[in-house]
This record gives sequence, C-alpha cells and structure tokens, in this order.
Amino acid sequence: VQLQASGGGLVQAGGSLRLSCAASGRTSGRIFSNNAMGWFRQAPGKEREFAASISWNGGSTTYADSVKGRFTISRDRVKNTLYLQMNSLKPEDTAVYYCAAARRSWDTSVTSEYNSWGQGTQLTVSS
Repeated sequence: VQLQASGGGLVQAGGSLRLSCAASGRTSGRIFSNNAMGWFRQAPGKEREFAASISWNGGSTTYADSVKGRFTISRDRVKNTLYLQMNSLKPEDTAVYYCAAARRSWDTSVTSEYNSWGQGTQLTVSS
C-alpha cells in the first residue's frame, strides 16, 4: 500500500488545519478496510512520536496526551482516506506529520506495530 499525506502548511497558534492521507495501490482497499491507521510526528532534532490512531472500523481511537482534546482522527473507508483534524494548534505542534498503516486491526500507539508509512507533510505553527 502507498500512503500519501497532504494538507500541511503554516498556521498561527490557535488555528486549525486538517491533514489527509490517501491510500493507493493493489492492497490499499484490503488494508484500509481491515487495519488500524495512525498519525505520527517528528519535530526538528527529536524522535518520531505517536500522535493518534484509529481502529479498522473507526470505532476506537487512541491519542497521545499532548494532542488529546485538540486533535481528532477519522477515516473514510469508501475513499480510503485517513484524516487528522487539528484544532487549537500550538507552536510545539510544529513537526513533519506521517501517516501509517498498522499490521493489526485495533488502534495502537506502538510504533513497531506499523509497517507501512507515507511521506511526511510539514506543519508549522507560528506564535
């Protein structure tokens, strides 16, 4: 499966933005229908960290404490697209955001459970 993230940009603190991640390829339909998906982010000079995950059917979600209450992950199984709605953005949210497909059906924050990664999209939040 190929994952293509988009929607990043420059936004002021307190603003909102929505990231999208489109899945394509021969196995995209099967994976998007059966596997959990997640968003991770990597700030300059820091390691990649978990942000949010959603189960195969969208019925269960997990969030990092740093984004809980501000970010919402969702998925459209018809369009094979994953979303991350980000509200009340802070300068510390500045990072490259990556979408990923897990090797399991239920949401997880464990990085090693993800085996397909898209290229990142840059989010910059100005103060």
